[in-house]
This record gives sequence, C-alpha cells and structure tokens, in this order.
Amino acid sequence: MVGSRRLQGGPVKRSGVMAALLVACLVAGACSRSSSKSSSTSTTGSSSATTAAPNSCTGAQLQATDVGVTPTDITIEVMADVGSPLAPGLFQGNLDGVNAFAAYVNAHGGIACRQLKVRTWDSKLDPSESKNGLIDACSNAFAMVGSNALFNPDVSPMTNCVDKTGAATGLPDIAALANDLNEQCAPTAFIIQAVSAKCPVQSGVAPWSAIVGPTKWYLQQDPGLHGIYMVPGDLPTTVQSATYQIAAQQQVGITWDGTPKVSGADAQPAYTPRVQTIKAKGSTYVYDGSNDVAMIRIRKEAAAQGVSTVKVWSCSLACYTNAFIPQGGSDVEGTYLWMQFLPFEEASYNAQDQAYVNALGSKATSWGAQAWQAGLAFQQAVNAVVAKSGPNGVTRAAVLTALKGITNFTADGWMGTKSLQGAGSISQCFLVMQVKNGKFTRVYPTQPGTMDCNAGNVLTVNVDPVAEAAKLK
Repeated sequence: MVGSRRLQGGPVKRSGVMAALLVACLVAGACSRSSSKSSSTSTTGSSSATTAAPNSCTGAQLQATDVGVTPTDITIEVMADVGSPLAPGLFQGNLDGVNAFAAYVNAHGGIACRQLKVRTWDSKLDPSESKNGLIDACSNAFAMVGSNALFNPDVSPMTNCVDKTGAATGLPDIAALANDLNEQCAPTAFIIQAVSAKCPVQSGVAPWSAIVGPTKWYLQQDPGLHGIYMVPGDLPTTVQSATYQIAAQQQVGITWDGTPKVSGADAQPAYTPRVQTIKAKGSTYVYDGSNDVAMIRIRKEAAAQGVSTVKVWSCSLACYTNAFIPQGGSDVEGTYLWMQFLPFEEASYNAQDQAYVNALGSKATSWGAQAWQAGLAFQQAVNAVVAKSGPNGVTRAAVLTALKGITNFTADGWMGTKSLQGAGSISQCFLVMQVKNGKFTRVYPTQPGTMDCNAGNVLTVNVDPVAEAAKLK
C-alpha cells in the first residue's frame, strides 16, 4: 500500500466524543458514498475559502439587497422529509445540521456582516409539499441550504423564482442531497451528494457515473468476487438508481449471482431465499444497496444458515449508523462500508468535522453532516461575493454566479474534491471503514485523515435505467 496525504482543514484537539450516525436510509443512492498502484491522496482546498471573515463590515451601511436579505439578517430555508407516517423523522438530521451551522456561523461573526437565520419546511415525502416548500422559500428566503426532499419533481417555483427586482433569477438551492433528477439537473441547484446523471438526462441508453474505487479495492484483497446486489426496491427511482451501480461493479470485475429487490418492509423471513441463493452459488460478495436494516437481517440469516463463503459484506454510508452495531451485534462483524467524507471518529483531523460533532454530539448524522457541508458551500459563495462587491453586493444572481465558480469544493478538507454542478459533481475520493470488535474502524487508506482520490475511482457506464430496472425482480 502506498503512502497517503492528510486532508486539509487543520488539526484540532480531540473532543473524545464518539458521534455516531442516526439514520434510517430509505434509498441506497441517497446514502452513497484502486488500484494498489494508485496513490492515496487528500482533497484540495483552503479553509480560508469558507471560514475567513471579510474585512468589509466596519462602517458599512448595510442594505436590504434581495429577498431574504435585510440590513441585519440573511434568511435561508432548509426543506426535508420529516413528518411522513411512512418514515417519521427521516431527515431530521438535515434540519438539525443547518440550524447548528447557522448558530456556529453567528457565533463566529455572522455572514456578509449579518446574522444567519433559518426557516424550516417539512416536505413529508410528498411532492406537493416539496413544491409548496419551494414556493415558501422563494417568497421568504434568500436561498435553500442543506435540503433533502426525495420527491421534488416540479422545481419550477425554484427555477422561475423572482428576485427583489422582479427578475426571474431563480432561487439558489445548495442541497445536501437531491434524489429527483429534476432537482439534480435544475440550473439553480448545487448538490453536495453525488450527481450520477449527465444533465440534461436523455431517455434510453445514457451515460451514468458511479463510484467503483471501493469495489476495485475489494477485488485487490479477494480477486474473483461474485455474489448478490440487494436492490432498494420500494420506489421506481431507487430501483433505477441501482442499475448503473450494478453495471459499473460488473464492469470492474464483480460477477452477479443475483440482484434481488428488497423492501424496507421486509421482515427477517424475506431474507431466507436470498441467503439460499448465496449458499447455492457459493457467493463470496454481498453488496447492500439498501439500508442498514437490510444488511443486519441478511447477515443474521446468513449466520443462522451457516454461510461461510462470503469474503466481503459491503455497504455504503447507509450502514454508518448508531443502530447498526448495537442491533447487528456479532453478526455484523467484518462488514465493510465506504464513505466520501472523514468519519466522526476522525473529527480531530479536520476542523469542520470537529465543529459539526461538537455542535450535534449524539444527534450527528450523515444527513446532518452533508447539510453542514451545504452550509459551507453557501458561506464560501457569499464570502466570494462580499470579497468582490462588498456586503451590499449579496444578491441571488451574484451568489448563483459564485456557486457556479466552485469547482473544487471540499468543505474545508472534510470531504473529497468535487464540483457542485455538472462535470466533476461526483468526488473521486473515498475511504473504507470496517466493523472490528464492535467499532467502526478505518481500513483503507490506513492513515487517518486521508482518502484515496485516484481518477479511476469513478466509472461512467452507458445504460437505460428504466429498461434495466424492468428486468430486476
């Protein structure tokens, strides 16, 4: 294994807090996250880009420059699926993360010589509520920051939103995650989580990008892996999102013994036939494209049936939750998971990771971390506007221009380098954790505070997700 370089962001004193994720993943793509001859490298970026306070506040006669901007405040809005009876509290972490970020910013001097205020909107896993949230934000907030609404098909209230002058400038949307392609490809949307599609999305066979760095690493440890991919089967969009992940892993060397669809409603007995497939095929690889519960249940069933052939049980960020190890117990020992930002266990290696963990403590979640990262992107764009035009230059149009110019975002070194829009919107960086002795433990790269950022970690495949999804059972 080659050496690695540490991510930037500056070391800070350890807090001693083991902040775990409190996530119930609804979709696999929502959670996601080389060759031994490739280098393990860090992200790039300067912490001053987001955290430096502009020296332009002294004596400034502040004005109300746009919707949501007064002489004293800048109001942002975060929208998340929280109140649905299908998944109560699902993305509460996004609301918590943005509120905590605002408090942190205000405690460190504010933004654009003003205080940051937060509105919240519960989209309730309901496309109508998502649209209503966009309407509310257009009228009452300067921008949307840190949102996570799975059903957001009509983004016209955002893209056609008028500014203070009446011009249809659009509403900036720095989303933690966007599941709907209409939001992912919207001209005013900038996404922290990966965007796999090449926008605008074409029907039929089209290029889709996927992270394959972790798969390549598994194959280095155990060549010739073959097994099953558990497809998140509750929604057409999640099934489709699995198709290019399946194709990409196959292209780098995985052979599929089966690709069963799983549901969040599946009880333990539903995993019996899936494990029987593993036994019949002598599978050596199981990839969980669903949630932490799916991995817990298949591992428990595998233990009950005496399965011993599987060498790699792999999950995405979906299994990095505070429930996974306590509920899975000894059955989930050895499970791998990969992620694209430094884990909470390594908060001392990055100032923003540490600030988030300190602010949220036991309420820290992956959703909340990405919401905080969205806040950093918003702050970086606003600071760029202030540096160029002063605190009264903060308008939606100016911030949208600044966001488009951010092509190497790292959240002050907390996450892998990526663009927020267009080419490069999937980071090439990843790290691998493994459950060892009842704890999440880094296994690759071995040096804390680093990631593997090789260009070959991202692969583009050409598939028709709709047609391929129809083949999955």
